[in-house]
Amino acid sequence: MGQIMERDVEPLWSTYIHQKGSMLGLPVSGSFELTPRCNFSCKMCYVHQTPEQIAASGRRELTADQWLDIARQAKDAGMVFLLLTGGEPLVFPEFPRLLHELKQLGLLVSINSNGSLIRGEVLEMLKKDPPLRFNITLYGGSDATYERLCGRPMFHQVVENIRALKEAGIPVRLNASITPDNKDDVADIFRIGRELGVYIKSTTYMFPPVRINGGAAGQADHRFSAADAAKYELLCREQTMTEEQLREAVKNGGLPPDGEECTGGAEGEPLFCRAGRSAFWMTWDGRLLPCGMMADQGVSVPEQGFAAAWGAARQMAAAIRLPKECTGCPMQQQCASCAASCAAETGRWDCKPEYLCEMTRNLIHLTWEKYGK
Repeated sequence: MGQIMERDVEPLWSTYIHQKGSMLGLPVSGSFELTPRCNFSCKMCYVHQTPEQIAASGRRELTADQWLDIARQAKDAGMVFLLLTGGEPLVFPEFPRLLHELKQLGLLVSINSNGSLIRGEVLEMLKKDPPLRFNITLYGGSDATYERLCGRPMFHQVVENIRALKEAGIPVRLNASITPDNKDDVADIFRIGRELGVYIKSTTYMFPPVRINGGAAGQADHRFSAADAAKYELLCREQTMTEEQLREAVKNGGLPPDGEECTGGAEGEPLFCRAGRSAFWMTWDGRLLPCGMMADQGVSVPEQGFAAAWGAARQMAAAIRLPKECTGCPMQQQCASCAASCAAETGRWDCKPEYLCEMTRNLIHLTWEKYGK
């Protein structure tokens, strides 16, 4: 299979800061969703809105000055890491100024992007004022796939832009969201990552877009069946692990026995991720949430201030209990289930997400069938 790329492992100092943040109740990591606008129109997106939809909602994007004010408040409360995301953050007005002044505050700023706009003046600006890292989603291996999934044939432009970032010495990580529209490009996506020398983090699980579909839990038109999500998850793993590594992982207890069911516990576990404990998410209209995948309205920071909004997020996170069926589940390490996915799939934090359970059972079965013999 060729050389296996180095895993994207979080530095120990970053892990330590998050652990201390959780212990002390500090918001060390934040995400600013600058805009729901994007020059792509990806079918499975959970946030994208057109200018007309934004106007019809009666809400407004925050200005650069408002984001800077929130950043100062968050920094005073303990924020160290900041992710600028969207939509496509590079379409946000005054983006160069915002990036520069956020860095001047001493924040470690990363950017989520589709990668299509990083050229010309934007590229030159980034060379002079680089972020800590770019996280770019690679949606396929051809212009045809990009047009089918994203509405624009931008594959070659995106790859050229990634090369330009690397030549400028700006760190890049690739994300890959695998859906029915790009499933035939899985091998190409990982091949391109290897050729570029860039780590790829992939997923075949697409959240129901509860933030833009009126909170309709479990409704997601542009994703796999649970069985196919498992099939393509295994295919993704096969791109980064050799056959020997996969067999070894099965032998050494990396997978629970095929066919084992959840036994569950007497009560659900508390939230175990960083959401509302050391991390937060700011929506494009200024509401603070523990996690950007949650449909909850959150608290408006422009109206109530960061401290009050962070306090409410902490209380919300502390009150969450996960499904009791997940407590001690033997499949837990292979499952993408979390508080946000439970709520998006079922409408409740403490209700078992059957789609994810079925996906995980199928993944374990397929892996045992192919590599457990």
